[in-house]
Amino acid sequence: MAKCQHYCKVSKEELFRPGEMMEKKQKKFLTVAPFECAWPNDLRFREAGRGCIAFDAFAHNDVTVVFREQVGSQHYHYKRDNCPHYTVIIGSHRNKRLKIEVDGKTVVDAAGVGLCCSSAFQSYWISIYDGLISIGKGRYPFQNLCFQWLDSNPNCSVQYVGLSSWDKHVGYRNVNVLPVTTNHLSLWKHVDYVEHDLGEDDLEQELEDEIANHESWGLGKFLENWELSDMFFIVGKEERVVPAHKLILEACGDFGLSSSVEEVVHLPDTSYSVLHVLLQYIYTGHTQILESDLCSLKSLSLQYKVMSLVKQCEEILERIMSDKQLVESAQLVDISYPSWLQRSKTFPYGLPIDMERLERFFSTGEYSDLDIYVGVHDIVLRSHKVILGSWSTPFTKMFTNGMRESISSTVCLKDVPLEAFKIMLEFMYSGELNKEATEGINTLLLQLLLLADEFGVTLLHQECCKILLECLSEDSVCPILQVISSVTSCKLIEETCERIFSMHFDYCTTASVDFVMLDESSFSNILQHTDLTVTSEERVLNAILLWCLQARELHGWETVNRSLVNSTPEMLFGERLKSLNEFLHLVRFPLLPLDLLKKFEGSSLSQQITTFDHLVKEAIKFLEFGVTDFQGSQRFQHRKSSFKELLYICDGDSNGILYFAGTSYGKHQWVNPVLSKRATITASSPISRYTDPKVLVSRNFQGTSLAGPQMEGGRNTSWWMVDIGPDHQLMCNYYTIRQDGSRSFIRCWNFQGSMDGKSWTNLKAHENDQSICKPGQFASWPITGPNALLPFRFFRVLMTAPTTDDTNPWNCCICFLELYGYFR
Repeated sequence: MAKCQHYCKVSKEELFRPGEMMEKKQKKFLTVAPFECAWPNDLRFREAGRGCIAFDAFAHNDVTVVFREQVGSQHYHYKRDNCPHYTVIIGSHRNKRLKIEVDGKTVVDAAGVGLCCSSAFQSYWISIYDGLISIGKGRYPFQNLCFQWLDSNPNCSVQYVGLSSWDKHVGYRNVNVLPVTTNHLSLWKHVDYVEHDLGEDDLEQELEDEIANHESWGLGKFLENWELSDMFFIVGKEERVVPAHKLILEACGDFGLSSSVEEVVHLPDTSYSVLHVLLQYIYTGHTQILESDLCSLKSLSLQYKVMSLVKQCEEILERIMSDKQLVESAQLVDISYPSWLQRSKTFPYGLPIDMERLERFFSTGEYSDLDIYVGVHDIVLRSHKVILGSWSTPFTKMFTNGMRESISSTVCLKDVPLEAFKIMLEFMYSGELNKEATEGINTLLLQLLLLADEFGVTLLHQECCKILLECLSEDSVCPILQVISSVTSCKLIEETCERIFSMHFDYCTTASVDFVMLDESSFSNILQHTDLTVTSEERVLNAILLWCLQARELHGWETVNRSLVNSTPEMLFGERLKSLNEFLHLVRFPLLPLDLLKKFEGSSLSQQITTFDHLVKEAIKFLEFGVTDFQGSQRFQHRKSSFKELLYICDGDSNGILYFAGTSYGKHQWVNPVLSKRATITASSPISRYTDPKVLVSRNFQGTSLAGPQMEGGRNTSWWMVDIGPDHQLMCNYYTIRQDGSRSFIRCWNFQGSMDGKSWTNLKAHENDQSICKPGQFASWPITGPNALLPFRFFRVLMTAPTTDDTNPWNCCICFLELYGYFR
């Protein structure tokens, strides 16, 4: 476990200095920091979609390999990649499972396959051949196969390989990309393994030496250290003084120490070397001892009831005695605590500490040497300096650098949120996060993240980041960005939030005015993001005006225009006027309708804001005459991720998504999209003569078309559902249905959208709606509110109450459905 403890000390700054990638390669290994990805230049398949990567890895968990069509960035992470890719995760779920993801969606989640090794480098290989993903162990590819999975819709364009991680560092070495031929078993001959002068042990020692340069973490730095000690041993005839910490000793055994006075323990018959081995085992989880001293170590361990060490000494002695007569031997024996005995994979991972006993000391305050006064009410929390110092460098410095706290038993933290600080303390003693803090994204979690950053509790910070990444949504990105934009250690979270905001720009800027509280840098990044998705440049303009006004309520440019009649830009926008002039250049005015630009030209906005007037006139000149001095500027180009507007004109028109899909999205004459497999229609009842999916998107009237009843959640219901395809989304703002030839008129139903066909969002709820009152009648409704700006793949009409027909009240009798809005 020694290598694991040292290994976790690597920092991102050290690992990824600019221009250092090739230097890493020359050092024979590459270490990837949490939430980052390395893209060495030579990791590329010779043939797209076909190749194999062989490598050694050293990790606690989550050896993550990404296969993409293009190279990613250092801060790339597969959780926020919207480009086609495969991800293979060896040792997922705390080193319990193997996962394969396709474009961010889990397709394989298998228990106990190909797990990681945290005590030494272990060899793996992963091959891809036209969607067949094979994973195995060992130095030679295509031997010792562990798992295979075949993608039914293979991505034959993946070519670049990235070496990534999740919440812990991962070390890689001997990384090689191989061709895939028909004779897989002979491929190992093609591996160009570098012949190292270094031996196996020397190479791992080189990794340890590099990591040892970083600031230490854990109890090891307090081994025989007078800092924060509250007792000491006087050992041997030479009466050598050895400091220690009561809490740590009593959490590992029974030393019989008092919790109230400084303790002195005399061991005149014990050598320093044996006591040192015992303490090293307690503080670091591993040690070495001469064979000849094993009996003395066993006796001392038994005296203090460090039973895990007693058992290991007995096993080693038994093994030695079976091989030879025990003599005075100078041979060293390695002893490491079997960490699999612990429930926690963080602290005190690899240490012989009794977790229940440690948590009891925390709850009772036994052996406490610190009272922490938290918040304005001076709530007192009793703790132990050695625990706080083992997790946090700021706490260690506070207790040891001569500050008032270093000689006092009290610390006052006035500006710290009490509940979050309590959870951080609990984490320091248990290595596990309180469930209350992990229930989605909440204020408590954000406070905990900031505390972990402030006090340098790295593992807690990583746990918080992991929860945030898994729970991010378009509703949570604004409050999160407001909190973390100034925290440099949260760069990945910040970039992911900005990307989600950009992809749901319309929703995030109209659901609330929270976004006006974003700092200038974050808002600027969003406006310039390559994934910015908008339905109209008018929405970009409105958002910029609202942000610069620091508006308290939502409104459009017309309201700002009216305000300028009796005011000035300086009075309205204040200190953000300068930002307004810069942000206006990010609006692509030439993409707006000419009649709207004409309105802008005669507005107060143009008369009082010079930049606005210039950009509007430039756009008009371009649209009327095709003339501009900035032809290559982005302002004159469509956004690559923009939606196509499918505008409702009238009932039964040819402007909706289902008609558009029937033309292969404008490429040829219309064909029923169900037959051309451009859309999928399903019903609550099985397909039959009167439940025909093709009918719902047909251009012909059907006299009888129904979806029969089905029990859901213990209630009757009926529904028709549309799937517009895995590569498409629609922000629906209008929909049309048509009654079949019956008089079973629906009165209560919900029109819903979903991304996965399982979790549904109500877009419009109908209660006693009597719009349909004749057979064959069309009826259409607008979708309003923020939900109309959310993109969905699935849509359905779900009955919530019986129809007007008493005979078959739960038949949903519609023969036509069409959807409108913004499509991509």
